[in-house]
Amino acid sequence: MFDLGLDAYKYWVIILIPLSIMVFVIAIKGINDDVPDEQREYLDPVPKSLRKVWPLVNVFAYYLGERLPVERLVKYQKSLSKAGLNYMMSPTQYFGLQVTGALLMTVLTAFVCVMLDVEKSLYYMVMASLIGFYMPFSSVGDLRKKREKELVKSLPVYLDFLTLSTQAGLNITGAIAQAVDKGPDSPMKTEFKKYMRDLRAGMPRDESLRMMADRLDIAEINAFVAAVIQAEKTGSSLGGTLKIQSDQRRIERFQKAEKLAMEAPVKLIFPLVVFIFPTTFIIIFFPIAMKLMETF
Repeated sequence: MFDLGLDAYKYWVIILIPLSIMVFVIAIKGINDDVPDEQREYLDPVPKSLRKVWPLVNVFAYYLGERLPVERLVKYQKSLSKAGLNYMMSPTQYFGLQVTGALLMTVLTAFVCVMLDVEKSLYYMVMASLIGFYMPFSSVGDLRKKREKELVKSLPVYLDFLTLSTQAGLNITGAIAQAVDKGPDSPMKTEFKKYMRDLRAGMPRDESLRMMADRLDIAEINAFVAAVIQAEKTGSSLGGTLKIQSDQRRIERFQKAEKLAMEAPVKLIFPLVVFIFPTTFIIIFFPIAMKLMETF
């Protein structure tokens, strides 16, 4: 009787496992089919590192991202705009990427814990999910800082283009068009292209400049936009205003370089004390210590 029950149990297991897998696959396909197709004709391409998981990102964005509070979505949108990623993903997709990162890190950690027979695997899985959820936020923050540095670095060059163009008789819109056409490739060029696109869409010039300043939220850009708007309102020389802005930006960039150069010796103290000095002492005193041990 016991053997019959065990055989029946194995029989039901053999039947139910493939059936469960089939039901799971059908359910996943139904969930994926409900997600609307993404129109990326006018968007930036998805990086190669994310293309394989992007369908999963869209699933989480559709089912979870749409239910986020509006304030959080606005915060995500500002972060993506500052990092230059607002034309690659939406705020809901950004949240979907965070959930996808948490899920993948949890599954990977669970697999490693099972293979290594690690105790307290639940603790490591929770920590891995938190790290996976935070990783996209950290990556966007790094991209934002890098982009802000490039914007501040290239701003004086574009201010020179604008100064030359306005002194030649062009208005600010024509000067920006010339700077976009002749200027080097940089995030500043991309932002000026967005400004020109807003103008072609019918937006007033002042409002387009303010939108660019709000989108970037950088002190140097805010000063440039405020100076241009003020010069146009008061009727003062736009070329002279831009020349002053260009000189001021160069002075600030030189001062930042001096500050970094002065901070370098202080920043070198920690690696010197922790890594270089102990190694140097070991190399110098080890032969002496060996000689003393042989002598005594």
